[in-house]
Amino acid sequence: MPARRIIKQAFLRTIPVMMGYLVLGIAFGLLLQRAGYHWLWALGISIFVFAGSMQFVLVGLLVQQEPLATVAITTLLVNSRHLFYGLSFIERFKAMGRRGRYMIFALTDETYALLCSVGEAGSQEDRDDLFFWTALLDQSYWVAGSVIGALLGSFIRFNVAGIEFAMTALFTVIVVEQWLTSNRHASAIIGLLCGISSLVLLGPQRFLLPALLVSVAILLITRGISGGRT
Repeated sequence: MPARRIIKQAFLRTIPVMMGYLVLGIAFGLLLQRAGYHWLWALGISIFVFAGSMQFVLVGLLVQQEPLATVAITTLLVNSRHLFYGLSFIERFKAMGRRGRYMIFALTDETYALLCSVGEAGSQEDRDDLFFWTALLDQSYWVAGSVIGALLGSFIRFNVAGIEFAMTALFTVIVVEQWLTSNRHASAIIGLLCGISSLVLLGPQRFLLPALLVSVAILLITRGISGGRT
């Protein structure tokens, strides 16, 4: 498949992520600028860190001048969920060579959701190209939003309370789209039930990791029973 067609396909698939990442990136850039950092900080962090929600946490850590060890531990706790769903693509990324290293770095919740929806049509090389451009475009949206937000913050003052809800809206759109295009909903139902149960039992601050652990355990067990069709 021609490279231009693959890039166009990746762009069309990432439009929902673009809408969310531009808004969230702008919010991050605004927060960073109001904390007293130059827009180049927004550019550098979004290129070399690219950690979504952790970048918002990082603003507070930078302002408080927390030690590097605290930043590292906090990052591990906030983004530890990547350990669970990243494992499902580790062999695929390894086969992609040098581009696979970037895929590991650029794998976010939204990018993962899009990669999971890539079918088996076309050659393996075309699918790998689609994977790569999906991840690269997603990061470019975040970088662009961050820089725009930091630059706007230098000239415009406005209330950004509630802007982080764009992330929730983005997840909702992706989940609904996958639900409508898939014939099997067991994984989504298991994840939903585990999330709700953990939230009720443990509260909003501690429910994420237990919910992921239980979900993964159940999916592995059911996958073995059903022969990998869950």
